[in-house]
Amino acid sequence: MLNFKYSSVINAPIDKVWHFHEREDILQILTPPWQPVKVIRREGGLEVGATSEFVLMFGFINIPWIARHSQYEKYKQFTDEQIKGPMVSWTHYHQFQTEGANTRLTDKIEYEIPGGWLSEICLGWWVNSRLHDMFAYRHRVTKQHCET
Repeated sequence: MLNFKYSSVINAPIDKVWHFHEREDILQILTPPWQPVKVIRREGGLEVGATSEFVLMFGFINIPWIARHSQYEKYKQFTDEQIKGPMVSWTHYHQFQTEGANTRLTDKIEYEIPGGWLSEICLGWWVNSRLHDMFAYRHRVTKQHCET
């Protein structure tokens, strides 16, 4: 099992940061322009059972990915888990914590890549570096939207 974590402080109250994540178009807003991802559908908000479907596009290869929310505590956290996709397993924890008048936003991911431990040794660093780039972008966009 591999782990990734990215955290930053957003200079906005927790309810503003939370409500930003409830937007219908949040997946499009937070998808970096360089990522080969197409959002197919999003059903529900952040609550348990909400579902999102993506397609990862690599040239002529399209890889479907479906995630379903499995945990929800308003203004604290929500969790989505891959139910179909390229990973053996993928659990993404979105955590919100008040720090004075600000919000600490933390994304934690636990995942397994296909190919077992050898793949994790050989590719884990690469996946984590791609995740770092993606979440740096996502947190930067969140700051831009919430701090104004």
